[in-house]
Amino acid sequence: MAHYVIMGCGRVGVSLAHTLDNAGHTVAVIDQDERAFRRLRHTFTGRKVTGVGFDRGTLKEAGIEDAYAFAAVSSGDNSNILATRVARETFHVPHVVARIYDPGRAEIYQRLGIPTVAAVRWSADQVLRRILPEQSINGDFRESSGRLILGELSLHEGWLGTTLSGIEQAARVRIAYLTRFGEGVLPRPDTSYQQGDVLHAMMNVDRTSEISRILAVPPVKETQ
Repeated sequence: MAHYVIMGCGRVGVSLAHTLDNAGHTVAVIDQDERAFRRLRHTFTGRKVTGVGFDRGTLKEAGIEDAYAFAAVSSGDNSNILATRVARETFHVPHVVARIYDPGRAEIYQRLGIPTVAAVRWSADQVLRRILPEQSINGDFRESSGRLILGELSLHEGWLGTTLSGIEQAARVRIAYLTRFGEGVLPRPDTSYQQGDVLHAMMNVDRTSEISRILAVPPVKETQ
């Protein structure tokens, strides 16, 4: 099981904490207001850390150095993005996501390689889809026979710079489109995977676990 750190103990933060706790993961919740932890059920087994979510000492107390993922879901855009950058750039947390209330800022943060979700289309489920290892492929559409699924791929950073055709060949999928800077883009043969891109691919349902394993590690480099 993995360790998760959540900044913000509001409605979404509580939902995330309970879901991850139910799944057997270890969880730490950070909030500046100690009274916010009253929203957590009495059976919650995770840590409750009072402090500022972008403070390094607070993050260390929450176990950020061992975290698989960090979700910043407080009520402040600036706090969320700052905390997410600290988690990623200082502590090298592999999976981060920030809640953003101002959709106009989303493109800026996407350019920084930080996944964001605007509040207008926000749900706890969308966060879980970005940080749960067992949900590294998220189904958006399933064709009528049930054999094929259109899903969102999760790739190791080692794939950055690889052409989409190379990713297709390695994972045996068909990339239908990608989301770049918040906009859908139809790939060309020479399109490469860039920081912040979200890839959506058609694949066989019975191969989703295999595809996840292939893309969770850097591509194998060919030897001369």
